[in-house]
Amino acid sequence: MKARRQSLIVDLVDREPLHSQEEVRRRLRQRGFDATQATISRDIAELGLVKRAGDGAYQRPAAEAPSPETARTALERAVAAYLRRVERVQQLVVLKTGRGQAQALAESIDRAQLPEVVGTLAGDDTILVIARDARRAAALDKRFEQYAER
Repeated sequence: MKARRQSLIVDLVDREPLHSQEEVRRRLRQRGFDATQATISRDIAELGLVKRAGDGAYQRPAAEAPSPETARTALERAVAAYLRRVERVQQLVVLKTGRGQAQALAESIDRAQLPEVVGTLAGDDTILVIARDARRAAALDKRFEQYAER
């Protein structure tokens, strides 16, 4: 529930200017999520949303690259929250998530800039991670499994 709500918040913020937590709460309610102001406040903090300088609407953090340690920690949390299953075929790693969670996890993988990863493609509940070779794909498979167990 939390992951779906947070994914929807990111989607809403990307699509329209939302200037207050009350506006976020109303949009969530319109889409079937009833959340308190305290819950929305925690979600905004966990998602790292910030206010735009121009109009004060919420937005994702600037596209500045996070420190490698911060990006890896965020990846570990995202894998633990969203990952349901991992399958590997040669140098391809397929990650299964809940509905609406693949984009958030793929973004975490991209931001972590793992040396084994060439790139990711994400749908609604599936991510294709392309590794540099089969050996690195196996290492990724193991890494994701370890993060998911935490």
